[in-house]
Amino acid sequence: MRTPCRHTVVIVLALAMSNAVPVSAQLLPNLGGQRVGISAFQFLKIGVSARGVAMGESFSAVADDASALFYNPAGLVMAADNQVLASHTEYVADLQHEFLGVSYHLSENDVVGVSFISLHTDDMQVTTETQPFGTGQTFSFGDLALGLTYSRKMTDQFSFGATVRYAEETLDMLTMRAFLVDLGTYYWTGLGSVRFAVVISNFGGDVSPAGSVTGLDGKVMSTFQSFSPPTIFRLGVAFDPISGEEHRLTGSFQLNHPNDNAEHVRLGVEYGWRRMFFVRAGIKRTLRQQLLGEDQTSAESWAAGMGVRLPLGLSSVSADYAYSDFAQLGSIHRISIGLAF
Repeated sequence: MRTPCRHTVVIVLALAMSNAVPVSAQLLPNLGGQRVGISAFQFLKIGVSARGVAMGESFSAVADDASALFYNPAGLVMAADNQVLASHTEYVADLQHEFLGVSYHLSENDVVGVSFISLHTDDMQVTTETQPFGTGQTFSFGDLALGLTYSRKMTDQFSFGATVRYAEETLDMLTMRAFLVDLGTYYWTGLGSVRFAVVISNFGGDVSPAGSVTGLDGKVMSTFQSFSPPTIFRLGVAFDPISGEEHRLTGSFQLNHPNDNAEHVRLGVEYGWRRMFFVRAGIKRTLRQQLLGEDQTSAESWAAGMGVRLPLGLSSVSADYAYSDFAQLGSIHRISIGLAF
């Protein structure tokens, strides 16, 4: 397959930035798909943990481990231990996605955490119209995000969390940078095991690329259209219909309202045996799409996975795997390794 020309890739991106028209989000719009492609930093929408992804990312009201650094900062204080979580994803189009998160208890009710996210490719050959097989030079594409999180248990039933995240996206000569904020709440209703979560992620001002590109006609472009970050509002509910020492079953439901796409629902389930072995499954459906069958408006469809957690003295180690079906785009595999201490 022919490697894209560096100048062509950059010019296409620049033209898209200069012609994009922002559209205001509405609650449950009929034509939410019209908002596709109007936000930057799309890598911040990719799930980070095999456990969360295997549950269809219906996870904001479940997140009680280090992956809460991404899914719901308020859930970080739900974990009794300090944790380290590392995750690797073989994403579509030969993209590699990485996540590393660390949480530390300052006290029983206060937890801090740091997180790192990256999406990158191998270097690509620079080609031109006169040198279609390469000039000997390379160019790269990459995203990264660094987050600092604080989570506090306000009462026995209610916790709150916030993350400040630095995000950067680089395409050869163009770079976008921004500081974004996540805010989350986690509430135990008192009705059995039912808990409720509200999260807003990637909230911040518009961003535009810095740098310049030279077109084939010699014209230099250095001013580009600004884009909003991929802000998303999540509303989640979870409960445990079975909760014992030997068997535990967790069900979850989540409604997502993104600023750059149609609303969609996510359903997830996790079964655990003796808190050591786990199987999980989840689905995503755009609103007004049939629950069973293929979603005609989205590449994402369903996910499943499994995990194991083993005690090691005063600590424990966990390993999780998730398989995601992306319809025409193929399958995606994720592996996560966690340590609690």
